[in-house]
Amino acid sequence: MKKSLPKRNCILHGDCIKRLREVPESSIDMVFADPPYNLQLKGKLRRPNQSQVNGVTEEWDQFDNFVEYDKFSVNWIREVKRVLKPDGSLWVIGSYHNIFRVGNILQNMGFWILNDIIWRKSNPMPNFNGKRFTNAHETLIWCSPSCLSKPTFNYHAMKALNEGTQMRSDWMIPICGGKERLKNSGKKTHPTQKPEALLYRIILSTTMPGDLVLDPFFGTGTTGAVAKSLGRDWLGIEREKNYIEAAISRINRVEPASIEKNILLTPTKRGAIRIPFGSIVEQGLLRAGDQIFDIRKRIKAKVFADGSISSKNIRGSIHQVGAQVQNTPACNGWTYWHFESNGKTYPIDDLRERVRNNMADIPNKNEIRRPSQH
Repeated sequence: MKKSLPKRNCILHGDCIKRLREVPESSIDMVFADPPYNLQLKGKLRRPNQSQVNGVTEEWDQFDNFVEYDKFSVNWIREVKRVLKPDGSLWVIGSYHNIFRVGNILQNMGFWILNDIIWRKSNPMPNFNGKRFTNAHETLIWCSPSCLSKPTFNYHAMKALNEGTQMRSDWMIPICGGKERLKNSGKKTHPTQKPEALLYRIILSTTMPGDLVLDPFFGTGTTGAVAKSLGRDWLGIEREKNYIEAAISRINRVEPASIEKNILLTPTKRGAIRIPFGSIVEQGLLRAGDQIFDIRKRIKAKVFADGSISSKNIRGSIHQVGAQVQNTPACNGWTYWHFESNGKTYPIDDLRERVRNNMADIPNKNEIRRPSQH
C-alpha cells in the first residue's frame, strides 16, 4: 500500500527512525539533521569559579559505544535517503565527536558531498579546563542523494546576502542567545538550540518557496520557525514532549512569509527576460545620435537607430564594440557602457532593467529619466 504524506507543517511525535518510515519515498525536498552528538562527557564540567556548566547530559545523547552510535546513524540516514527526492539535499550538523563518523557513513551509502561548512561561533563557550583549544566551531555537511543529483542552490541569493560577494564556506554566526533562546523557569529548554540565522542561510540557499523541509531531530523547532518565515513548508519529528510543546508555541508566534512570491526569490540573469539593446532604442530610453561612454568617459560611442553603436570607426553591438575598443576578447556591454541623466552617470544596464520590469508589469519605483542630450 502506497504511503501518504503526513500533513505538512506539523510535528510527528516519536522515535525518528520509526516515524521516518511513515514518510513516502521521494517526497522531501530538503532535510536538516541535528542528530545527537554522542559527547561522551565524563563527570561534571565546571567553570574556574566552580559553578557547573549545563552541558548536554540528556538521555537522548547517551550511547553505549561507537558501534551503537554508528548503527543508529546508519538507520536514520538510510531512511532520509529513501524519503529525499532525487534532486533533494541533506544538511547534517555536528561536532568533532560525531561529524567524521557521520560523514563516513554518508559516503558509504552513496551520498555525494557538495560542501563542508564551518560554522564559526563569534561567541563560543570558553574551554574551562584550559588543556585544549577553545571549541569555536561546528561542521555542517551539505550533500545530495547521488553524484547525479541536481540539488537547488540559490547562488545569487547567497551572493546578495553577502553584499555582492560569493558566499564562502566559513560562516561567522553567533550562538543562540538573548530573546531567541527558549527558557523554562530560567533554564535552557534545549541544550543545543541552533540560531535561527544559521537555519535561515541553509533554507534560503537550498530550497525554493513551497518546498518541504524535514527535520528528524526537531527539538524546539528552529527549522520550522525559519521555514515558515521564508514561505517553505516543514515537517518535524521529535520524541520529547516538552520540546514539542515549546516548538509549537514558538512556531505559532512566527509571522508567515509575504504572499508576494517575488519577495522570496532572488532573480538571476539567466532566468530573466532577454532584452536586446535595440529595445532600449525602440522605447525611446536612448535615441539615435545619443552618446554612451565608459565609466571614466574616456571612450565614447554613438547610438544608431538599429540598436548598433559606433566608436573609433568600429560599428557593432554594445558587446562587440566594447571588446574591440578595449582590445579584449569579450565585454559585457551592459555594464561597460554608461549614460548620463540629470547630471548623474548610470550603466545602460539600468535601462535594461527598466524595460524588463515594464514587461513583467512590475512597478519601477526608482524611475530614471531619459538621458540628457549631448
